[in-house]
Amino acid sequence: MKKLERRSFLTKAAAASALTAVALPSEAKPKKKIFIHHVYFWLKNPSSEADKNKLIEGLTGLSKVPTIRFHHIGTPASTNRSVIERGYSVSWMLFFDNLEEEEIYQKHPIHLKFVEDYSHLWEKVIVYDSEQI
Repeated sequence: MKKLERRSFLTKAAAASALTAVALPSEAKPKKKIFIHHVYFWLKNPSSEADKNKLIEGLTGLSKVPTIRFHHIGTPASTNRSVIERGYSVSWMLFFDNLEEEEIYQKHPIHLKFVEDYSHLWEKVIVYDSEQI
């Protein structure tokens, strides 16, 4: 039987350990199912910069809800293809760790206050929610 040196043994043991960790079934390491909440706002007065800025101010405050992992406030890009919707005024995209975190956001006092204080600015809202597969 061949005698292994200590360094060789440790190197091989570390490699085997790494391979075992990679090969573990997915249930051993639960995967996060990121939840995206994307909201599009159509302002009552779409040509009003003041209304748009007021909505953006409100969304900036709304970003303080602690379950939000990442947020993005945007306006229509200058892209121009037939499949692109550019009629909205402001978009609000949020990333959550999961659906439960998004549901907490929906009931959070900061969100409820945002709707109360800023809903007079918009005439239409469309929401696209998606879960990671």
